[in-house]
Amino acid sequence: MALTGIQIFKLLPKTNCKECGVPTCLAFAMNLASGKAELDACPYVSDEAREQLAEASAPPIRPVVLGQGVRKTKAGGETVLYRHEKTFYSPTPVGALVGSDIAAADLEDKLKTWNAFQFERVGLNLRPELVAIKDVNGDKDAFAAAAKIIAETSEFNLVLMTEDADVMAAGIEASKFKRPLIYAATEGNVDAFGALAKDNDLPLAVKADSVEGLVPLTTKLMEMGLKDLVIDSGSREIKQAFEDQIVIRRAALKSLNRALGFPTITFPCEMASNLDMETLIAAMFIAKYGGITILSDFKGGSLFSLLVERLNIFTDPQRPMTVTEGIYEVGSPDENSPVLVTTNFALTYFIVSGEIEGSKVPTWLLIKDAEGLSVLTAWAAGKFSGDDVGMFIKKCGIADKIKHNEVVIPGYAAAIVGDMEEELPDWTVTVGPREAAHIPAFLKSK
Repeated sequence: MALTGIQIFKLLPKTNCKECGVPTCLAFAMNLASGKAELDACPYVSDEAREQLAEASAPPIRPVVLGQGVRKTKAGGETVLYRHEKTFYSPTPVGALVGSDIAAADLEDKLKTWNAFQFERVGLNLRPELVAIKDVNGDKDAFAAAAKIIAETSEFNLVLMTEDADVMAAGIEASKFKRPLIYAATEGNVDAFGALAKDNDLPLAVKADSVEGLVPLTTKLMEMGLKDLVIDSGSREIKQAFEDQIVIRRAALKSLNRALGFPTITFPCEMASNLDMETLIAAMFIAKYGGITILSDFKGGSLFSLLVERLNIFTDPQRPMTVTEGIYEVGSPDENSPVLVTTNFALTYFIVSGEIEGSKVPTWLLIKDAEGLSVLTAWAAGKFSGDDVGMFIKKCGIADKIKHNEVVIPGYAAAIVGDMEEELPDWTVTVGPREAAHIPAFLKSK
């Protein structure tokens, strides 16, 4: 039976060493109880406590790390069925498929094109993470050569796709430094693929012809000592595949079925004849409940829509979406351009920056961290006070970019003028419009 955070805390060393990544043992215990941490993160837990806590602290859906490098990512680790209950934690990695018979030059060109797909959104860099290389002719040399090119010449992480153990071994040898996902162990090759995964310490995907068929395979692999598993129920019919995702999530979270407590992998590329339909299917799996999703190709319109959907779904609903504190250029501002400041609530940023763009007046937009609150709420909560905003303007570096010393604050924060002037005695603090819609006329008048 699952233990509470307090029950777990009593079994921890209570050193508050912070080596687990959180400030106190109590916080770590609460994370263990909610499935957001693993016991291995604590370096000082006793063997006796470890034995008692091992089962209770294991997340219902195991988090599985995929890849190495800047696009290292994670699937799984989820603790709820519905996002509004708490949050979803591991954004669905998105990948594209290539065949092992692709010419080296064509593969390199494709990787360059794919690598260029990076989108800025609310201060974040959105991009895909995976390339899946599929064995199409049993040629292990060709498979290894393609895997080597992807691993060595791109930032993408890999999914190695073959049911031939010899071909898989060649692919692993060429790319194991990138920690690829092995796909897939089946009823016919589970022993060989389990050994490959264990010997090389790699995550392993398991494929069956039904949800029920996954259970004996994952059970056997867990008995072999493998923990980092990804599961595929085998369905390529949209309705059944969608139902399988729900059944697996419910079994893991509600029934605590450890044999199904792993992230899933889905293949829209095998469910549709065109990328538009694949995109719709992938959007469905990102919402419910694909751990990884693989497309046949990356195209800008398709990919951007999926990455934005993913960003929205995997943003904590209990915390507002924010942008990074700092200086933002709207247009091409110069040393004489006006300076506006506002909070880091994402909606505020988008509205204000949009109105500035509409004005055609190049502007420096300063974003102050106010814990994601809007201007009026942040001011009322003391998160957008005059001395804090003044200190931010001093330290952000905007003075090095302009010749004048005037900053425009939101009209709803007019009450902070006095404190700002005390903090910035050499600056002119101007109260701007209350509503963003009035910003264009205000900027043009100045």
